[in-house]
Amino acid sequence: MKELRLMKGNEALAEAAIRAGADAYFGYPITPQSEVIEYLMRENPADRTGMQVLQAESEVAAINMVYGAAGCGKRAMTSSSSPGISLKMEGISYIAGAELPCVVVNVVRAGPGLGTIQPSQSDYFQAVKGGGHGDYKLIVLAPATVQESVDYVKLAFELAFKYRNPVMILSDGIIGQMMEKVELFEQMPRSTEEYEWATLGKKPGKDSVIVTSLQLQSEEQEKVNLRLQAKYREVEKNEVRFETYACEDAEYLFAAFGSCARITRKALDMARAKGIKVGIIRPQTLYPFPVDEINRLAGQVKGILTVEMNAGQMVEDVRLAVNGKTPVEFYGRFGGMIPTPDEILKALEQKIIGG
Repeated sequence: MKELRLMKGNEALAEAAIRAGADAYFGYPITPQSEVIEYLMRENPADRTGMQVLQAESEVAAINMVYGAAGCGKRAMTSSSSPGISLKMEGISYIAGAELPCVVVNVVRAGPGLGTIQPSQSDYFQAVKGGGHGDYKLIVLAPATVQESVDYVKLAFELAFKYRNPVMILSDGIIGQMMEKVELFEQMPRSTEEYEWATLGKKPGKDSVIVTSLQLQSEEQEKVNLRLQAKYREVEKNEVRFETYACEDAEYLFAAFGSCARITRKALDMARAKGIKVGIIRPQTLYPFPVDEINRLAGQVKGILTVEMNAGQMVEDVRLAVNGKTPVEFYGRFGGMIPTPDEILKALEQKIIGG
């Protein structure tokens, strides 16, 4: 039965994991995402669904627990914030190399280093460019609301198992800490399916399944990489998601994701009130990126302003997508500072309209 609740973003995400039929969560507390594991511990989902929740001794231990559970074909999830995700990157690369499904949540805080506990979007490069070693990709979902934080958990597990690939939900401290009304989906049963790629012990008459990301022969490792790249092309073909607003008559365009897109929407309303025809494109998947749609919109506008809470990261992918059709400029705040609608509108007027 669907249910309406007023929930904090992190807690709503944790509840969604239970309802999505997750088998296990392994994590470690770090601000601003500690409420995820706190909620799961308090809720004790083992009594509701049999889902196991464990606070590991470190982020490194947590991601390797996810690796083990994913290798058994289980729905496994972890969450952390920026420095913790960095610690998990070796394990994430192993999971991608072994072609296993899992869900990783990053509630981003400002860096570099330990930085501050305030929100940021400065982990965009880490998320969409691989982050760890080797030629691999994560499917990356970028919620802009608490409701999307809920919905994307369900979607993340679906995509992870469809493509046997890690999926990252790239949230931030604003979305994780804010409270909004959400509609929770009905409880899904935990899967009992046994996958042929999962290691479930030696069975009579069958070869043992070995889960590994290690190939000592270069020829075999190249085959793995070719298979992965073919999979990523399928992801790019089938899984691009984005939202546009007021683009039909737009002469200018904002590009923003996550919480920045919410702030930019107010800047759009202010611009429209001044007679400036501007629209917004919000990538909901950061990988795969909406290259074709941004390229199409670039053909109708006089310029694009990318707005981010970082020093300029998604702007590089916007420029690649535009491919020289129209000017692309950037406005951002970083270090935990949040751009205001007034600042964004001023940047549009100065960098694009007056540029």
